[in-house]
Amino acid sequence: MVKHVILWKLKEELTAEEKSAVKAGIKEGLEGLAGRIPGLVEVHVYTDGLPSSTVDLMLDTTFESAEALAGYSVHPEHVAVADGKVRPFTAVRSCMDFEV
Repeated sequence: MVKHVILWKLKEELTAEEKSAVKAGIKEGLEGLAGRIPGLVEVHVYTDGLPSSTVDLMLDTTFESAEALAGYSVHPEHVAVADGKVRPFTAVRSCMDFEV
């Protein structure tokens, strides 16, 4: 099994209302990929960090293998969510992939 964890910081110019809508859209889009991507075992998006957090969102996914993660990265449904709901609104992206 492979974990794929992403942390995002949203663009500063977004208002609080826009950030809330963007977070909801990212959560809906990425969690909506469950059961649609081969090898994707679990997908969770966390949007309600404590005030001590330095990022706005976290994606926590589990894949059957590194090959499944590689397939996810180029899968058309994932790319559509990333290009439509994530990349236009995020300023910083940090990623950690590891075996479990």
